[in-house]
Amino acid sequence: MDLELLKYLESYLTERRKNRFKKVLSERTRHFTVVTEDVYQLHNTSAVMRTCDVYGIQDLHVVEEKVSKRIDKEIAMGAQKWVNFNRYNSIKECIKTLKDSGYQIIATTPHNDSTMLHDFDVSKKSAFFFGKESEGLSDTVMHAADGFLKIPMYGFTESLNISVSAAIILQSVVTKLKQSDVKWQLSEEEIPEIEMEWVKRTIKASDEIIERYHSENPK
Repeated sequence: MDLELLKYLESYLTERRKNRFKKVLSERTRHFTVVTEDVYQLHNTSAVMRTCDVYGIQDLHVVEEKVSKRIDKEIAMGAQKWVNFNRYNSIKECIKTLKDSGYQIIATTPHNDSTMLHDFDVSKKSAFFFGKESEGLSDTVMHAADGFLKIPMYGFTESLNISVSAAIILQSVVTKLKQSDVKWQLSEEEIPEIEMEWVKRTIKASDEIIERYHSENPK
């Protein structure tokens, strides 16, 4: 991580933008992350990305074994600039990657003996998996899950739209997390790395500026 380069690039930002980055980074977390599995409707994945940004979730993982979609920028409302977007062709690869990173796999489902949202223990690093609009999560996720989570419902309808479910769950768990003693903040190493990506995406012609910096400051 080239901190001198970051400082140089920051000179192209307004003070307001730099302060905004620092404020948002102080609220960002990797204690929780979100996974969508073969979500068919484009607007749903885009809306989930927007929700991740709103609630300070830095990483969104999208599994596309059967369905491959681009992010709808109008629905994501710029969130694609601020949220790390990780694509997988295999659900097993995604699960392994997250488990190796210390996450417990939480399958969101209205069925099974699921934990009610208000009873969820936020102390452990958790990856919340959301499935296809009509079919839900695959058997692979259900068998690999360390826990199951559901939103209390009191009507005839058994499920919610995936983007609505993600918003309700993240609002609840993030609020509870920030009221806890859990160390949920980004590490000192992660903060400049993420800021570097944000700065690059913010500055016009950032590649040319970086190239010029390296030519003027050879190692």
